[in-house]
Amino acid sequence: MSVCLYTKCKPRTGHFYSDPKYARGFTLVEVMVALAIVAIALPAVLMALYQQVDHTAYLRDKTMAQMVAANKLAEMRLVIASTRVLSAGKDSGVASLADREWHWWVETKPTEAEKFLRIEIRVALAEDQQVQPLYMLTAFMSSDLEVDAGSLQGPTDPSNPIDPSNPTDPSEQIESGDLTPDDIGSDAGQEGIPGLNIPSNLPPGVLPDGL
Repeated sequence: MSVCLYTKCKPRTGHFYSDPKYARGFTLVEVMVALAIVAIALPAVLMALYQQVDHTAYLRDKTMAQMVAANKLAEMRLVIASTRVLSAGKDSGVASLADREWHWWVETKPTEAEKFLRIEIRVALAEDQQVQPLYMLTAFMSSDLEVDAGSLQGPTDPSNPIDPSNPTDPSEQIESGDLTPDDIGSDAGQEGIPGLNIPSNLPPGVLPDGL
């Protein structure tokens, strides 16, 4: 026999919570607090996902804009190399890449260094985005495009009997009569071509055996 002091005794005929009178659930305040937490957290998660998607698209467009600018710079170098003309000025146009139209602007202006020009290439998707393009490429090129033909031959040595305009083998020049054994030298220590040992007592036009 059980004794109940402060509560009314109830016979144990089953689980304590099987009686609806003793069943307990969430209160209205708890439900409202849970809904408020979900309402605050869910938009923040969705905003983070949207920003991630936007950043991925921005990086893709910026990479393509960089390719357009690099292609334009390579095209300018080819044109300048063929025409030998580089002057300050502005230019613009539209290029096609990955089935999309890209607007580009080129500005060439002088720098503080003499005969050096600064080239800026801006690329964007819209025509009104020149001030804030997706990508901007900066390069420096020399405006001195004159090429001295004599500088390509290198410095000439007055003591060298070989003709710079005809850099052939010494033995071929000897056979053709351009050089004589006396011009070349008798051994490696004399002036002439090192390592070519030709006796100096041979008559002109006569070559030793093995040459």
